[in-house]
Amino acid sequence: MHPQRRENAEAYRHIQVRPNDTGFGAEITGLDLAQPLAPAVLDEVKRAWVRHSVAWFPDQALSIEELEAFTQQIGPFGVDPFVRPMPGHPNVLEVRREPDEKSRAFGRSWHSDWSFLDAPPAATLLLSKVTPPVGGDTLFADGQRAYESLSPAFKRLLDGLQAVHSARRSYGTEGSFAKDKERHSMPIITGKEAEGSRTHPLVRTHPVSGRKTLFINPVYATGIEGMANDEAKALLDFLFARMLEERFIYRHRWRQDMLTMWDNRCTMHFADGGYDGHLRVMHRTTVAGDRPV
Repeated sequence: MHPQRRENAEAYRHIQVRPNDTGFGAEITGLDLAQPLAPAVLDEVKRAWVRHSVAWFPDQALSIEELEAFTQQIGPFGVDPFVRPMPGHPNVLEVRREPDEKSRAFGRSWHSDWSFLDAPPAATLLLSKVTPPVGGDTLFADGQRAYESLSPAFKRLLDGLQAVHSARRSYGTEGSFAKDKERHSMPIITGKEAEGSRTHPLVRTHPVSGRKTLFINPVYATGIEGMANDEAKALLDFLFARMLEERFIYRHRWRQDMLTMWDNRCTMHFADGGYDGHLRVMHRTTVAGDRPV
């Protein structure tokens, strides 16, 4: 028996978990997420999610209220700056793109959600409500295995470094959304509030698993504390290239009524396009996280 399949059979009594061969990403079935999960079941879901970083639950035709309720079983709602929430649902974003939109699809750059916050979200949940017949994949990069692939000497070089994170490139007054004059279905907010910065460990320790991971992304990681810009860029570009090697990437293909939950503490993701001319609608929530250490 494949070792991953053997571990799966032994580890879970209440759910079925089908991991990818790399162990990065897993399908979870045997659940009705419209109903509250028993503590033992919820514990297995959380363990599988932390172990595999990206978890998806097919055939979950959840209402907004049911999505909110399941999110709160995972943890308290996180903060979602710079995008206005759905009316009457302050913790839910509608990720929407109309068939005739010409603007760049939301999330179409490698990033980890809101890593510029003091305490970035632990989890993002995304529910497919209107799924186009083509395109729309989401790619995920595994920061844990990418870090573990580095040499001991290089790991020592990274030890103690603080990466600078900011939303200015996307949401600042001169950011990409402020400069984009095309119509957006999503209510994006830009301004000076996005131009501050925070530092987080370039290598953080996952608060649940204890595994170390690269905690950087090309959108929000703008430098390294104490380094000149060219020095920081050279180091960050090397690490981004390592994270984006094919062996660390999982391409996720959506289906109607699929709920996907990923771990922002150890992954980054990219929303692929390829569905121009088709409506795409997703409902999105986040779970609060801790300050990276």
